[in-house]
Amino acid sequence: MRSRQASQGVRRAREFEAFVAGAAGRLLHAATLLTAEAPDANPRAQRLLTLALAHTYACWDRLRGEDPYNRTRQFLATRFARTAWHQYGGLGRGRPHPAAALAGLSPQERLILVLRLYEGVAEEQTAALLGLPPDRVRAICDRATTNLLHPPPDRPRRVVGAKVAHP
Repeated sequence: MRSRQASQGVRRAREFEAFVAGAAGRLLHAATLLTAEAPDANPRAQRLLTLALAHTYACWDRLRGEDPYNRTRQFLATRFARTAWHQYGGLGRGRPHPAAALAGLSPQERLILVLRLYEGVAEEQTAALLGLPPDRVRAICDRATTNLLHPPPDRPRRVVGAKVAHP
């Protein structure tokens, strides 16, 4: 009995190690996009990924045909959303690393963009995961994409007479 449990434990560990070897890079990149940290200095993203992988490992035997990547990505997204909610008082504007490409977006916008565009999660699945209507997810994704493609100017401009004045 003991040797059977030991061999199952070894098999489980090997399967999980193979999963991590194949998926950790992409998941870390997704976590880095979510936290808007620089790729070479991303302790929050690493911590987020470690928690997600630990959760996946804890329920590894109960997955039964479920894709472990999807399970890990789902935990990563929900953990990020919950953390952003507590840290920033909702999924409004956060204080991300200024060097990151997604730094100008709110945590909610980053989350939806990463799920929809980087991970390819369907709009309906994203909406269900976040508890939002699909129309709201589409609107947030569109707004975030527009802000990325056409960022607002660094400084607001005021029109004074016929001249443009910079404050």
